[in-house]
Amino acid sequence: MNQENWVERLFQIIRFLWVCLLVYVGIWLFQFATPLLYPFIIALLIALLIHKPVTYITKKFKIPRWLSVTLALLVLMLFAIGLVTLVVTETVVEIGELAKRLPGFAQELSDYLQRTISQDFLLGIYNQVQWIYDQLDPNYKDKISNTVGSGITSITHAGQNLVLSFLDGLKNVLVSLPNMATVSVISIMGAFFISKDFFLWEARFRRLLPSGVNNRLDQIFRDLRGALLGFLKAQLTLISLTAAIVIVGLLIMRVEYAVTIGLITGLVDLLPYLGTGTVFVPWIIYLFFKGNYTMVIGLSILYAVVLIFRQIIEPKVVAESVGLDPLLTLVALFVGLQLFGFLGLIIGPVSLVLINALVKANVFVDVWSYIRGKRT
Repeated sequence: MNQENWVERLFQIIRFLWVCLLVYVGIWLFQFATPLLYPFIIALLIALLIHKPVTYITKKFKIPRWLSVTLALLVLMLFAIGLVTLVVTETVVEIGELAKRLPGFAQELSDYLQRTISQDFLLGIYNQVQWIYDQLDPNYKDKISNTVGSGITSITHAGQNLVLSFLDGLKNVLVSLPNMATVSVISIMGAFFISKDFFLWEARFRRLLPSGVNNRLDQIFRDLRGALLGFLKAQLTLISLTAAIVIVGLLIMRVEYAVTIGLITGLVDLLPYLGTGTVFVPWIIYLFFKGNYTMVIGLSILYAVVLIFRQIIEPKVVAESVGLDPLLTLVALFVGLQLFGFLGLIIGPVSLVLINALVKANVFVDVWSYIRGKRT
């Protein structure tokens, strides 16, 4: 390799390191700035959401843009508040009715367990185990006692930790309510100012960047907007379908409060690992101990249907809504779940959407051409 090739290779390495440095600094700035500026990021998203309606209202009715923004934000807030109020009110009413019946359910379960434990069969098993235990060597008895004691202690500590975790979570939710209210107000105000001067801010931002970069950003934002809206639509579709299947199944089984239980099941279906099992598994166990085997079989079948349906339909719905390959979407969901837990179910597909938008805009081709030292 001659000297000219060595010099070119050296500059390629320098450009590659420079690109890596810029990517690292960008990620660091994002991680540093997000906790400080997330209300304004929410404000920007709201402004982008209402941009087209605001522009249409302003042109159609020939009114000031600030008035159009105010009307759009009022409609958005009234819709959100009305939806939340409707769902919460209906859910709270039915949960209140369920709460009144819980003591009766608990008493029924207690009576059933007492009847079961008092049966001669279980007493016979207990006497047999006691006889075997009495025949053991004293050293083995000590080991068994220590093991049982350690197990009981571990279970007790686990129960205490579970209760403490629940109370800490409840405390954190209550403590965060004022902060959530503050963030909501700041986000709404920020959305108002961003949307009111949307074209001014857009012009300022574009002046900072070369025309070629502006064109690429336009394409990236178009792809991202369509894909992210598609992703949100897919999640809403999945939640709605899960809730609908559960509601229909419970109505067929003539279960009371089917609508509330179905809505709760649809929401908890977003939880990783647990999902609908958060509702179905304790319910099935309770009915099994109660002796209602018909309902146990019915709920088990319904639970299996929901699980199979979710596993089959989720990659397809997300892929079609976002415009991605189903296999890649499934990989993104799994990798996101492994790396980030619950949030990974959102971060994984969103990251895939971003990468796909960058590929369509030829960003990676431009970066590679820059590293190689070739003009695009």
